[in-house]
Amino acid sequence: MNMSDQINNAAMLQTRRHFFGSGAQGIGVAALASLLNGRASGGQAGEGAHGLAGLPHFAPKAKRVIYLLQSGAPSQVDLLDYKPSLEKLHMTDLPDSVRQGQRLTGMTAGQKQFPIVKSPWKFQQHGESGTWMSELLPHLSGVADDLCVVKSMHTEAINHDPAITFFQSGHQQPGRPSIGAWLSYGLGSETQNLPSFVVLLSKNTFHQAQPLYDRLWGSGFLPSRFQGVKFRSQGDPVLYLNDPTAGDAASRRAMLDRLATLNQLRADEIGDPEIQSRIAQYEMAYRMQTSVPELADTSDEPASTFELYGEDAREPGTHAANCLMARRLAERGVRFIQVFHRGWDHHSNVQTYLPTIAKETDQGSAALIADLKQRDLLDETLVVWAGEFGRTVYSQGNPANFGRDHHPRCFSIWMAGGGVKPGISYGQTDDFCYNIAENPVHVHDFHATMLHCLGINHEQLTYRFQGRDYRLTDVHGKVVHDILT
Repeated sequence: MNMSDQINNAAMLQTRRHFFGSGAQGIGVAALASLLNGRASGGQAGEGAHGLAGLPHFAPKAKRVIYLLQSGAPSQVDLLDYKPSLEKLHMTDLPDSVRQGQRLTGMTAGQKQFPIVKSPWKFQQHGESGTWMSELLPHLSGVADDLCVVKSMHTEAINHDPAITFFQSGHQQPGRPSIGAWLSYGLGSETQNLPSFVVLLSKNTFHQAQPLYDRLWGSGFLPSRFQGVKFRSQGDPVLYLNDPTAGDAASRRAMLDRLATLNQLRADEIGDPEIQSRIAQYEMAYRMQTSVPELADTSDEPASTFELYGEDAREPGTHAANCLMARRLAERGVRFIQVFHRGWDHHSNVQTYLPTIAKETDQGSAALIADLKQRDLLDETLVVWAGEFGRTVYSQGNPANFGRDHHPRCFSIWMAGGGVKPGISYGQTDDFCYNIAENPVHVHDFHATMLHCLGINHEQLTYRFQGRDYRLTDVHGKVVHDILT
């Protein structure tokens, strides 16, 4: 909505208010109370702190999501999609019949040859499920029977920013609400003392890591109170949370109450839903002044926790520390927790870079699964590990010091807990790990399935904006029932 529209709407509201509120009967008060009934943020009918009326649509398997997003695109060829066929195909040129003229990035489109490079690392079957995993994932292999590995993910986006935006919002162009914002809007919060959507950024150790933008956890056209709240690993966990005046709690409470009264008067005057968001965010910040310091202090964790997550978990900002923090947030009722870890964009020297990033993330990810399980939280928590696309089976540059280019045609992710079948692999790729051979899963299908685990029909979670009902899956998406319990 532009400024002109806001002014016109405000004028219309003022005219109606004068009409309905001019009499002694108090018609205006009754009408306003009716209109605001159940609308905590002023956005849609039935919207409130506990989510939309009528949600969940059916009994959910999961109460919350922990999403470990691996920015830069992990190589499925070297981690989760074992291809013994590559032993014979190694250093042969990728056939045109396999590539089928498919779009390539500018980084490899000019190559005269596309030599196939097998994975330098050994694969082995693990657990009773016999899930194939690379030796680069020794800790994750230990929880193989809890994982659902999807090998047939695919997307249209071939460059990082549109691809990660697509995974986050269901659209390649910025401006749509992120997944966490949709869930916060639809399901509301389980806790009054923490945001329903929290974002954790791991420290970056890779010199060519892709940037991350706040819009990736933004609310788009939803009211801004549904956007993710970023917790920092240095200094105050949340900016400006501490009271610079060091005033007493009673004074702060009285100030916020007076401020809320003034804001409500303004909201009643012009009907801007963002004012309602401001009231809610002030109140949340007040509560977080107590809850966040307690959350961030891991000194109450026993030694066994750090044996499980590794010593890296003692260092704020590491992937292991953020996985531990994700568990603590889940225990306290946060609805959507997203951990971003950068450094998977390996266009050269895969032999050096991939083992480093895998080691940074392997133990923490596996520990999170084991920790949730031992606390009886895994069944009600959907854990997702995914990048924005995959990597090519052929070499980018010199095969002796090879890189792998972007590959949206097929890649692997894993999910665990929260209504997903444990110990299975779903979907197949061809012998070249280039095209999907069986059970394709699109990004929209992934989103629809995630919402289904939370008891949401993805076709019914909508928000009207600029005259159209929008949803996370746009006009696409189907639930992948084969991977659900």
